[in-house]
Amino acid sequence: MTLDEAPTAARLARLREVLAREQLDALLVSQPENRRWLSGFTGSAGWLLVSADLALFATDFRYYDQVALESPGFELVKVTTALAEVLPGMIQRTGARQVGFEADHATYANIQEWAEAAKACEWVLTKGLLTALRAVKDAAELAAVRAAIALTDEALAGVLPAIRPGMTEAELAWRIESYMRTHGAEAVAFELIVSSGPNSARPHARATQQPLQAGQPIIIDIGARVNGYCADLTRTFCLGQPADPARFWEVYTTVLRAQAAAETAIRPGMTGKEGDAVARDLIAAAGYGDNFGHGLGHGVGLAIHEEPRLSRIHTAALPAGALLTVEPGIYLPGWGGVRIEDMILLTENGAEVLSRSPKEPILPV
Repeated sequence: MTLDEAPTAARLARLREVLAREQLDALLVSQPENRRWLSGFTGSAGWLLVSADLALFATDFRYYDQVALESPGFELVKVTTALAEVLPGMIQRTGARQVGFEADHATYANIQEWAEAAKACEWVLTKGLLTALRAVKDAAELAAVRAAIALTDEALAGVLPAIRPGMTEAELAWRIESYMRTHGAEAVAFELIVSSGPNSARPHARATQQPLQAGQPIIIDIGARVNGYCADLTRTFCLGQPADPARFWEVYTTVLRAQAAAETAIRPGMTGKEGDAVARDLIAAAGYGDNFGHGLGHGVGLAIHEEPRLSRIHTAALPAGALLTVEPGIYLPGWGGVRIEDMILLTENGAEVLSRSPKEPILPV
């Protein structure tokens, strides 16, 4: 077994344990991040059929050679028209009677087509089988994420000295993206957020042609993608002293205290709801409960948002080995917002904070 094959073999073994537990003979994998996690394949089209004994990879002409290079643990099945053309033969080879499909990705039309093509088996709805496995990161994944986090920290540090009043949100976002792409990132992990003044009161505002102004809050939410894995970092700044110093510092220090409290308290075995409550209760006690409307954090890996979650509705226990964001925020319409976000790794002893960017918000003008 080569080093490249080792993660695939271990991940297939974990999936096969789940299939046995769920009494499934095989699973058809269509979700892109799940496909990549299992096979190592970085292309954009393909389906995996995994049983206790076989690992089949169906794809079209564009990716035949790529599958051979990236997914040596899988047997290639060539598709010339559609998956339905080869699916009956694939299922027959596995001998599967109960075949699971990923209901949180496959469309109703997909299921109709597959069920019509392969009538001899029973199609079983599954949800979250692989996303639950992906929540616990292995050594290769942690190395990729650490590299993405380090590059994200570096990119922010690299552009901060150039920020000046009059620079637009879009220009700053592009400078950060350019830095990432020219220093080792294959892409950005998501559309970078730079929002200033009243725009920063919208948690997922898009960067606009709005010029940055001295004295106003500026939220910068960024992340690099390295070897397929994402990073996520948010800092809030002000160019010069705040125009409304009492409000800015009250909001900023409340968010910072909430984040620090959560990062100290969160540990494996705690539920996502309990972790969220650490920060949420502190913000509510300060009088800003209605201004923190999103969850405290989310898992990060091949996808920028994945399991597990820190929120008011997630009652599953947090596993050791998970990567999460901790990102409390307060958003005041008409004024602006403050969000501070780190990435953490859950260890047996608690949370290791991986993000290194400083949290001093005042930038010189």
